[in-house]
Amino acid sequence: MIGIIPAAGAGARIQPLGCSKELLPVGSRMVEGVERPKAVSEYLVERMIAAGADQICMVISAEKTDIVRYYAERDYAAEIFYAVQQQPRGLCDALFRADPFACRHNQVLIGLPDTIWFPENAYLQALEFSNAACNLMLFPVDDPQPFDAVVCDELGHVQEVLVKKKNASSHWIWGAVTTQGDTFRQLRLLWESRHRSDQYLGDLLNAFIAAGNTVRGTFCGETYMDVGTLEGYRHAQDFLRAHTGAFRAA
Repeated sequence: MIGIIPAAGAGARIQPLGCSKELLPVGSRMVEGVERPKAVSEYLVERMIAAGADQICMVISAEKTDIVRYYAERDYAAEIFYAVQQQPRGLCDALFRADPFACRHNQVLIGLPDTIWFPENAYLQALEFSNAACNLMLFPVDDPQPFDAVVCDELGHVQEVLVKKKNASSHWIWGAVTTQGDTFRQLRLLWESRHRSDQYLGDLLNAFIAAGNTVRGTFCGETYMDVGTLEGYRHAQDFLRAHTGAFRAA
């Protein structure tokens, strides 16, 4: 199983920063009895490893060497390596930079490194739907407009992804994705057949569904925090501070 983390974005919504946004300290961990800051992207890395990922590919831009340095100094139960997105060409382009590695795996996990969500085992809940080639892990939010809201039928099949739409009819957004390895490859081929025009994954998923494929939505989320904005960063800090005993990693 492989995890793919698109981490090439400039983080324009929260600049200026002295580090890559994926390394923003949010919450803390205990290291040999001493409390240390924890990078926001570590939450996603830990969730992927807990779900069974033995490899994690981070897709970064050329200037984000601080991410490489940060993770090289730490030991994880998965091999972490990197692919480079030379130009900012959107989320789909970033994800499919990892396709040469993903094709070797039966299962692919996708997540966004500037988000923190609960429950921590949401990947495992989504993976229980093993008969579905693609699962969108759904989380409730108050304002879905900045995200991709998801409309499902009564059986949990995704009918449409509402990409950053005002007055979206659903307050459930996709916060992470699980796909089978073959399905990830099918998505890449579809993206290429559409002249790589889809920047947002939601637009590509709509085309995938329109082509007759099934995408499931798994209502497994409880809390979803986007740390890519100053407001979201403050909310995440307050939330983790209030739940320190329950959520601090050892």
